[in-house]
Amino acid sequence: MTPEQQFALERRERLAAYGQDAEFQALSRQWLQQSMAKKYVYNHDWMGRPIIQYPQDMVGIQELVWRVRPDLIIETGIAHGGSLILSASLLALLDMSDAIEAGTTMDPRRSARKVIGVDIDIRAHNRAAIEAHPMASRIKMFQGSSVAEETVEQVRAAAQGYGNVMVFLDSMHTHAHVLAELEAYAGLVTPGSYCVVFDTFVDDMPAKFFPDRPWDVGDNPKTAVRQWLPAHPEFQVDRDMERQLMVTVAPEGFLRRSGG
Repeated sequence: MTPEQQFALERRERLAAYGQDAEFQALSRQWLQQSMAKKYVYNHDWMGRPIIQYPQDMVGIQELVWRVRPDLIIETGIAHGGSLILSASLLALLDMSDAIEAGTTMDPRRSARKVIGVDIDIRAHNRAAIEAHPMASRIKMFQGSSVAEETVEQVRAAAQGYGNVMVFLDSMHTHAHVLAELEAYAGLVTPGSYCVVFDTFVDDMPAKFFPDRPWDVGDNPKTAVRQWLPAHPEFQVDRDMERQLMVTVAPEGFLRRSGG
């Protein structure tokens, strides 16, 4: 066994052990709950734009993007644009890596890879900041409800011609909305790639944890995923990813499409 194989084996064994470690899991959920109550998730930027994500999930997304090497990422929910910038920067790194490996040059302002962002309300100051960002050439935004027929048709049309597609769902977190997003966009995910459903953790928090939001225990992204998955056996929950992160807003939300 090579050192690399030994390292990989030890990692798999650790992740399997985490899956059986009730104390570690409870501690991780407790930390997530306490940090969410203190709005820790609002403290971070990516390349100068606020990103409402946990650092663990940012690292996890980086690993998935490197593994899958998508040429299109579709995101619902834009807010300040940090997640779009994260995705665009990861695609830029793929472009640079491809050029280095091929021994070719590249124009950093041009890319065959793209990020599509959808939001019901792209505020003017956020749009201006995103469009002024160095990653802007890799980003296309659509304003409208992510589940409105017109918006879905626009996104599907823009996704034509891309061979390797990843989807992130992170807008309205009610059961009905996320279920509609899964029906609208998960089919665009290519075999071997992922649909990541964020904020499934809501179902693990105390009831009324978000008193000013329409989602709650029993009505959230996790309940939508659980309803949707049985009719879509081509997708499976990637348990290793959530065990690897332990603190994540997306437990049961890393959905890998089989094949590829």
